[in-house]
Amino acid sequence: MNDTPGWASPGSAPSDGQKPDQSGPAEPTDRPGPEEPADQPAQPGQTPQGPGPQWSKEQPPPAQWSAPSGPSVPGQAPPPPPPGPGWGNQPPGGYGPAGQRGSGTPAGHGWGSGWGGPPPAAKPGVIPLRPLGVGEILDGAVSTMRTYWRTVLGISLTVAVLTEVIVVLFQGLVLDDSSTEALNDPSATLSELSRAMGDALLNSSVVFVISLVGTVIATALLTTVTSRAVLGTSVTIGEAWRDARPQVLKLFGLICVLLLITVGVVTVGALPGLLVTVAGNDSAGVALTVLGIIGAGIVALWLAIRFSLASPALMLEKQGIKKAMSRSAKLVQGTWWRIFGIQLLATLIANVVASIIVIPFTLLAAALSGDGLTGWLNTGVGSLGWTFLIISGIGSVIGSMITFPITAGVTVLLYIDQRIRREALDLELARAAGVQGYGSTAPGATPGS
Repeated sequence: MNDTPGWASPGSAPSDGQKPDQSGPAEPTDRPGPEEPADQPAQPGQTPQGPGPQWSKEQPPPAQWSAPSGPSVPGQAPPPPPPGPGWGNQPPGGYGPAGQRGSGTPAGHGWGSGWGGPPPAAKPGVIPLRPLGVGEILDGAVSTMRTYWRTVLGISLTVAVLTEVIVVLFQGLVLDDSSTEALNDPSATLSELSRAMGDALLNSSVVFVISLVGTVIATALLTTVTSRAVLGTSVTIGEAWRDARPQVLKLFGLICVLLLITVGVVTVGALPGLLVTVAGNDSAGVALTVLGIIGAGIVALWLAIRFSLASPALMLEKQGIKKAMSRSAKLVQGTWWRIFGIQLLATLIANVVASIIVIPFTLLAAALSGDGLTGWLNTGVGSLGWTFLIISGIGSVIGSMITFPITAGVTVLLYIDQRIRREALDLELARAAGVQGYGSTAPGATPGS
């Protein structure tokens, strides 16, 4: 065991400088041996004599006595040894047979009655400064929303409203219902279906890009808020924007790189099947395409989790895109399944809660639109009328106010948890939060390690 402050080895031996002819309380009572009489010093040129006449010729058995520290009283038991410093109140009697104390205390219960386990870890903010469990990560994200609700909901509401206004205006002014009506027409020709599918894909891509911009901005701001919440420090929307603004463009670049990687992996997986289909073997081509897409999807998912911590690494460490991706890969290494499970659980919880709010608004929008609820349920496609767009847009705004903080908060807390486990980030966080005495003797640290 390494010697660390606050720890001492039990049963320490007396000082080597202590001489056997010393008497009094300084002599340990558990060291057997003869004692020189203090009133008979050796004369010059004379060898020391043996035990004096006051010693009994019949000594007790060697395992049941201790060196006398004063005048011996017949029939009186020797005094118990003094307790060692720093180890609590040790009951008298020493250790008996089979590892039991003389007082009846079982072995393995510590050296004193004051040991009750390590104290709880410091918690200056929404999480304790130690490796986190799944529940603590989810609770930390929710606690950030609850404690700093003005800032969190202000950011989420602002970004969601701006994003949804742009989407509604784009869908209401630019998109045309007639371009996608062929998808619901059983008698449509192949060219009409191809053109309708192309228009629908283009419209969906534009909406996706608009939503992606809002997601990136919300993630950048909420990353700053969550990192401050770990330290127990509040931050305003303006302060969060000033801190995140230098990294926003890099965050856009990171998201685009990850999207390109995903598209490239899926394309490579589907390409062999498409080539076989073009060559004339339709059945084999379709089967190979499906298998390729499934395999590419697995690879894309693995890469997505591997680089899932790149966003907080880029924002909090002020790194570039390449460095942030390598940092994420390093932090995720060896814990892929754990991070995947936590991310999946957080996404399911956020989407289920958001769906509880979004679905009623969508049904209400369909009921108040021109086709009515029955027509919307039959076709599965809502009209792009302003009534439908506005009401469903309100539901989307409320849902985004829930999903943005949970997903961003869980990602940031996962990043912090991995750095605590691998790089002892809790020490840096404790110093930044002003926690006193947090170091090698901090709660949760292993003594001597």
